[in-house]
Amino acid sequence: QLQLVESGGGLVQPGGSLTLSCVTSGLTLNNYAVGWSRQAPGKEREGVSCISYSGRTTNYADSVKGRFTISRDNAKNTVYLQLNNLKPEDTAVYYCATSQGRYCPVSLESGYNYWGQGTQVTVSS
Repeated sequence: QLQLVESGGGLVQPGGSLTLSCVTSGLTLNNYAVGWSRQAPGKEREGVSCISYSGRTTNYADSVKGRFTISRDNAKNTVYLQLNNLKPEDTAVYYCATSQGRYCPVSLESGYNYWGQGTQVTVSS
């Protein structure tokens, strides 16, 4: 029953914007922190952001600080990632995942247990 579905990816020009959504089901989302990560072919998965259960605490990778914004609407079981001023290096499959509990893990790359299938973001150069 647990399901995470990402959407909102696509092809965008450098400097453009996209909004990614992660819709969850089968869990009470307000009990969990949620993270976003990305992976390009041949590269390791890179954590990009995390948001605590309440939304009061957020964390970002240095590469996306000032450009990406994570938010959540627990009533809608949805977490968002707003991508602004996109660069070609942002091209990847973006995944959302639930954490082990209410707070973000120490690392953006570990501490998550359930992942979605991902949505492709392509930034042309």
